[in-house]
Order: sequence, then structure tokens, then C-alpha cells
Amino acid sequence: MIAKLRGRLDSTGEAQGENWAVVDAGGVGYLLFCAAKTLAALPPIGEIVELAVETHVREDHIHLYGFTSTADRQVFRTLTTVQGVGAKVGLAILSALSGTEVAQAIAAGDRTAFTRASGVGPKLAARLVTELKDKLGALAFSAPGPIPSTQQGSKAAGGRVREDAVSALVNLGYGRMEAFGAVARVVQTAGEAATLKDVIKTSLRELGAPIG
Repeated sequence: MIAKLRGRLDSTGEAQGENWAVVDAGGVGYLLFCAAKTLAALPPIGEIVELAVETHVREDHIHLYGFTSTADRQVFRTLTTVQGVGAKVGLAILSALSGTEVAQAIAAGDRTAFTRASGVGPKLAARLVTELKDKLGALAFSAPGPIPSTQQGSKAAGGRVREDAVSALVNLGYGRMEAFGAVARVVQTAGEAATLKDVIKTSLRELGAPIG
């Protein structure tokens, strides 16, 4: 099984709704299917690239899926554990949302975020949020702040304070995912003992709001 490829980027493209890249490693050209965000992050053709690889072996094919980090590969693996999310839909989700945004959407219960991806309707979006809520720990990437899970306690800013702060920011007109990200970063820095007032005030500063 191929887990990683390092070589010269030979070509990239899109066909029938699928994005792909060919990596020349040791004189062999490997075709990897990628998310649009992955392609956008690749260096110019001819330069050296290193991609984390997920290998899918079926009776009729062997497909390779490429990611700029092992973290994104883990998000892809986790997404495809949900019924109705195959490799193509998994890549579509990562084309619309970054790995961090996927985790934030799940933690925030934001179904709408997933419907931005091609092939994801309201029912599948609801299933993603519901089934992955208890799997946030598997999304092991460097997010801008801690991602709450059902295993974490509900004390101080890790629980009710965090939720109330996000709710307050949403009421002020900020998007739920945007608010969640700001609060997560503040809690990471300030600690679990931060008060609701301090979390909201600092989160507003994170979001660029003028603070008197």
C-alpha cells in the first residue's frame, strides 16, 4: 500500500468533476485524485512535491488519493466512514471546506456548511454532523484552537461558557463557524477558567471588532 509519494509534479487537471495530479516518482507516473484545495496548494509543474496518500484497492481498480498533509488524509478517512460518503464525495467536501472547517462544522452542528460541497444535500449533511460528532478526536490536525468532543468535560470555558460565547457572537451577526473558531482560539490561550465576559470580549478582538 502506498502511504506517501515524493517526486516531480508532472501534470494536474480536472475531468468529469474529478481533480487529479500526476507525480513522477523514480520514473513512474502516479495518478492521484485530489480535492480542489489540494491542487491549489501544489507547487508549479516540474517542482518537487510530497503528498500523503490514501490507497483504495477494489476488484476492478486501484485508486490513489493525494493530500498535502497526513491530517487532511485523516479527515478524508473519517468522512468516508459515514454512509453515503464515498471517496468522490469525501474529496468534494474537502474541496469546499478545509480540514479545520470540517471539524468546526461538526462541533458547531453546522449542517449548512456541508451543503456547500457538491453531492451533499440536507439529509447527508445532517448525517455527517450526527455520525461524526463522537469522532472529532479522529480529526487529528493542527486546528487554530481545541476542538471540543463528547469526551471532554463541560466545565468553565470548555462547556457552557464556550457555547454561550459562540451564541453571543452569532447574535451579533457573525457566522457560527467563524464565531466557533474565534472562541476556540481564545480558550486555547486564556485557559478553561476564562469567564464568559472575557471570552466574548477577546473573541470580538480576534474577529477584528473595535473594542472600547
